[in-house]
Amino acid sequence: MLLSGNWIAVSAFLVWGLLPLYFQYIPNSNVFEILSIRVLFSIPCIYLLLKIYAIPLNRVWQAIRHPRTLLLCFLAGLFNFISLYSFTWAVTNEQVLAASLGYFINPIFSIILGILFLKDKLSKNQLCAVVLALTGISYQVFYYGELPWLSLIMGGAFALYGLIKKFIKYDAITIMMVELIAMVPLAFYFMLNEIWHGTSVWQTGDATTISLYILAAPVTLIPLLLFSLAVERTSLVMIGFIQYIEPSLQFLLAVIVFGEALQQVKIVSFGFIWLGLLLCLADMAMKKPTLPPSTTS
Repeated sequence: MLLSGNWIAVSAFLVWGLLPLYFQYIPNSNVFEILSIRVLFSIPCIYLLLKIYAIPLNRVWQAIRHPRTLLLCFLAGLFNFISLYSFTWAVTNEQVLAASLGYFINPIFSIILGILFLKDKLSKNQLCAVVLALTGISYQVFYYGELPWLSLIMGGAFALYGLIKKFIKYDAITIMMVELIAMVPLAFYFMLNEIWHGTSVWQTGDATTISLYILAAPVTLIPLLLFSLAVERTSLVMIGFIQYIEPSLQFLLAVIVFGEALQQVKIVSFGFIWLGLLLCLADMAMKKPTLPPSTTS
């Protein structure tokens, strides 16, 4: 059971849901720089995993030399960068509920993309869950009278990230390495820009702050790797539903730990969404896990 894509996805989103607990220690951080450091320091972590799982390094170079694969990995890395920027800014600027809403919206995007591009099918429980989730989100948008742009960008970018991963025919660890390598020029640009202006954490931060920036690499890499493994093993529709675990945890952290105001509209909105999540989890529990064939090249 634990080897199925569904339960790997559950593990990924449990970890992601708890990430605000880490980022509370670096409030008002330089988000571009923290993500740039994450890219650069994640590469040694992935290299270690390549060695542990005996994945030959020439597979990475093979993927890099393949124009379509390199382009897809760059686009995946770019959308992940956009999503992580929105998330990191939100959780380091006392907007954890906005981050939570973003990842409540994301599964709807994932489900729609899965149906449109991957021919995924919805069960009756899943269809009911979609309707409930849309009702909850629509109620919140109607109440506030405006679109939650930060949440929409966060959720939409991550949904596109998951979709692109479906079209890359390499194992998850190899794909992760190529994604990171493709993002290195962008990471160097942002980091050198901060150094040029004298605002880099390397110039202004103490040892603790610098350590927290560096440790953001493995902290955010673990759930992302689990997510990549899950994408190989289950449908985008199922991942979309399972993802509701993450924003539910973030919602609870925002209210209980960080003391953000909980309004009645959010209770009603999230209530609809959680009911849809319960239907999805019930649907998942009734299915026997199946492992797909290896996706190595």
